[in-house]
Amino acid sequence: MEHIYEYAWIIPLIPLPVPFLIGAGILFFPTATKKFRRMWSFSSILCLSIVMLFSIQLSIQQINSSFIYQYVGSWTINNDFSLEFGYLVDSLTSIMLILITTVAIIVLIYSDSYMAHDEGYLRFFCYMSFFNISMLGLVTSSNLIQIYIFWELVGMCSYLLIGFWFTRPIAASACQKAFVTNRVGDFGLLLGILGLYWITGSFEFWDLFEIFNKWIQNNDVHFYFGILCTFLLFTGAVAKSAQFPLHVWLPDAMEGPTPISALIHAATMVAAGIFLVARLLPLFVVIPYIMNFIALIGIVTVLLGATLAIAQKDIKRSLAYSTMSQLGYMMLALGMGSYRAALFHLITHAYSKALLFLGSGSIIHSMETLVGYSPEKSQNMVLMGGLKKHVPITNVAFFLGTLSICGIPPLACFWSKDEILNDSWLYSPIFAIIAWSTAGLTAFYMFRIYLLTFDGHLNVNFQNYSGKNNNSLYSISLWGKEGLKRINPPFFLCTLVKSLNKKENYSSLSLNLNENQKQSFITINQKIFDNQNISLYPHESDNTMLFPLLLLIFFTSFIGFIGIPFNQQGIDLDILSKWLTTSINLLHQNSNHSLDWFEFFTNATFSVSIAFFGIFIAYFFYKPFYSSLNNFYLMNSFDKRGSKRLFWDKITNVIYSWSYNRGYIDTFYEIYLIRNIRGLAELVHFFDRRIIDGIPNGFGILSFFVGEGIKYIGGGRISSYIFFYLFYLVLFLLISYFFPSF
Repeated sequence: MEHIYEYAWIIPLIPLPVPFLIGAGILFFPTATKKFRRMWSFSSILCLSIVMLFSIQLSIQQINSSFIYQYVGSWTINNDFSLEFGYLVDSLTSIMLILITTVAIIVLIYSDSYMAHDEGYLRFFCYMSFFNISMLGLVTSSNLIQIYIFWELVGMCSYLLIGFWFTRPIAASACQKAFVTNRVGDFGLLLGILGLYWITGSFEFWDLFEIFNKWIQNNDVHFYFGILCTFLLFTGAVAKSAQFPLHVWLPDAMEGPTPISALIHAATMVAAGIFLVARLLPLFVVIPYIMNFIALIGIVTVLLGATLAIAQKDIKRSLAYSTMSQLGYMMLALGMGSYRAALFHLITHAYSKALLFLGSGSIIHSMETLVGYSPEKSQNMVLMGGLKKHVPITNVAFFLGTLSICGIPPLACFWSKDEILNDSWLYSPIFAIIAWSTAGLTAFYMFRIYLLTFDGHLNVNFQNYSGKNNNSLYSISLWGKEGLKRINPPFFLCTLVKSLNKKENYSSLSLNLNENQKQSFITINQKIFDNQNISLYPHESDNTMLFPLLLLIFFTSFIGFIGIPFNQQGIDLDILSKWLTTSINLLHQNSNHSLDWFEFFTNATFSVSIAFFGIFIAYFFYKPFYSSLNNFYLMNSFDKRGSKRLFWDKITNVIYSWSYNRGYIDTFYEIYLIRNIRGLAELVHFFDRRIIDGIPNGFGILSFFVGEGIKYIGGGRISSYIFFYLFYLVLFLLISYFFPSF
């Protein structure tokens, strides 16, 4: 059993040759390296597959024996200071290894086709391989210094991957924003590490936990200094996991290729912050103020991410805010002490969100080939609609991922999110109300994404191109017309839908063409389309991109069953609790989460009902309908309910502006932080140039002019020198006589 643990040090080293060989090949043998570029993608996948098999074996050992193995070797020794380097294998490590390797392999397979036509294909796989190495080193680290080294390597790789298309100004700006924002959190993390070393004299986890907890309980260290150190440690996780207020980098990071969004911003990099808090939770639990603060940041992030997602037009940014909100659920669970629920949701969310991101990549890939579509337009949900019949496999994958994030049973996220929601009632009723309400909001914005993309969207036109009233209301995409049903919806829904669609300007998408005109347009331009990589209709992705979607469908459908909290007739179905036994025991928590069927259904009914209510509202707003809606709204334009209509218009405008403008947080940072810091920097620069450098420069200039003047006075005659000497001597004596105080 211990034999396999002894070789766990090789895990981060197995994929290491790949990025170095790719870099050396590009440098010394560029032609041959590019010619056999598929070989390097295969090598990346093969190396990670070996690591995955190794990780599976470690996880099986963890489930069966709950064994913790740590190897530590001296790295630097100087007098009383010793810096050690090693690796740690426990339940948390094994979970993260499985998560990283499985998602990374799936994403790399997907990327082989997605990036096939990109000139930076080899560079992409080089960056991805090095990123995976950094993450593997991070989760196997045995001390804080080692974690910090790999933490920074992960940040460097994310900078390179987000700015992969660096020739685009928006991508270059996004990677800089992500880098700078994460440096804020990383600086706090470094200060926290140094503060803990000053208290405990060690960087090793087990020494930290034992010494710090003992000192806090015995009041051997100042309590507020302990709070400060743990708070600084937490700031690193806040930035990396996109928690409020350092979340602003995450939506902009979507400027990178979609596989990067799936890997980094769904399952690995943003999960690093959750991993860090989970790893250091034994430090946090002894300080209730920090635990409450973690829970507070989590619940704020849950609500903020959900509200910012409801009006976004970019499909990947909408999913990014969804990721932010779900990470908030995990942070909330850790703050409440629900260690198992947090890691459970980390697992289920990773596969579900990877499925959604790769599904969005398949959509973008199909949209980019359409006539008139630029890369910017191919991600705009407003310009989509009716994709269901053109990309059926992607439609099914995205639909299942959407249901999972919404918390619909029996898909993965239902089991984990429901556990967090139930635990929130025991922690704080206020937090519970916010968490449950956000669950309904999550269902709303996720189905908004699905309906706008696959089923079309509401297209309200009060006038057609001739200027007359258009009595027919229908949703139309650029490749077809949807049939519609008649209905008389409630008044406030009509008002809200009108306001939202007026803002999004759906009317600009209408094509005023009859079927004959469309057919003529197709016939005339068919030769052009045949000779270029464009088409009139979206198409399904190739098998290399669809196979990863099918794998993720499997994980999304069944991975939640590892945490089923049932113990029926002596059979314990809760594999996750067995897996986390050592970590849960370290936190002195109860690992028994067994429920009977009645209790489970009672707890689940309410959460599922809220999710279905959110789905119903999204369906009512964004399902392509209903020709009578336009007439209904016009008929009520000047009735006695005008004041009520105005009230709902104001509410929807406020909601839309708040969400579309990202809660004005970026604007606040721009005005009150960036401009002020830039002004302060300019002031310091002026002081440095004019005062610090100006004083010695002034003396130098003064000396130059004095020397120049004296040069012309001196003529080489001794009598002249004696005259000036006596003149200044007499002048000095006179001044001293008449002004003795001077």
